[in-house]
Amino acid sequence: MASKNLGIVIMNNEIVIRVGSFLTVFILIALWEIVARRRSLTTSKKARWFSNLSIIFINTLLVRLVFPFLAVSMAIEAGLSGWGFLNSWDLPFWLNFVVGIVALDLAIYLQHVIFHAIPSLWRLHMMHHADLDYDLTTGLRFHPLEMILSMGIKLSVVAALGPPAAAVLVFELLLNGVAMFNHGNIRLPLLLDRFVRYIIVTPDMHRVHHSVILRETNSNYGFNLSWWDRLFGTYCDQPAKGHDGMTIGLSQFRDPKKLTLPWLLLLPFIGDPGRQSIMRR
Repeated sequence: MASKNLGIVIMNNEIVIRVGSFLTVFILIALWEIVARRRSLTTSKKARWFSNLSIIFINTLLVRLVFPFLAVSMAIEAGLSGWGFLNSWDLPFWLNFVVGIVALDLAIYLQHVIFHAIPSLWRLHMMHHADLDYDLTTGLRFHPLEMILSMGIKLSVVAALGPPAAAVLVFELLLNGVAMFNHGNIRLPLLLDRFVRYIIVTPDMHRVHHSVILRETNSNYGFNLSWWDRLFGTYCDQPAKGHDGMTIGLSQFRDPKKLTLPWLLLLPFIGDPGRQSIMRR
């Protein structure tokens, strides 16, 4: 009963918690990028941020319009109705909480691999990779159709798993915050990076995934916990040309003039998918 009441309290304050968390992390990473920048930008930051932040706004509005309820509400309903694997067992709340977060993170890792593996899904996902620079806004920039599919997958996983609503909210806050962190154009001391990446994905670890080199693009899929890449053999320690020498983006999209908002929204339908998709290789 206590966990159900906690879920209701969370749902009633969800928007305030989400907005507060997003703005706090965004401002901190943006300031960090100014103080300790990792790489020099190659394109106009003003133009990129306008496009990327516009996409974030469109995605937020679209998801709210398409889905009558989101992941936290689904978790509450699953708990009330007894849906999902975790709701079939009389486990302590703390164990359900931890298992829920770890299982959801694994699901996101597998989803990311699938979006690289299936050509039609890669067409949607390549908008994320087409950014010619790499900073915190890259971590939030996904095609609206990919966001809708991702939310559908997440709702299905939550219904099948049955995690506590608190675990779902904490996971989504972590995922959102860590995505801005590991896409940040920020510099970590080498020893600190080596330690942190044993637990969560660091900027230097995930930046490899945004390389134009195919074997690097198809590595380091993790967004939050770094264990999955090591466990499933998709881990790449460093880019072949180093972080200062590597080229960010996709080899077939190098014209900054074509990376405006309208063009990005049309990219899955008119753009060249290249050979980044695992299945095409």
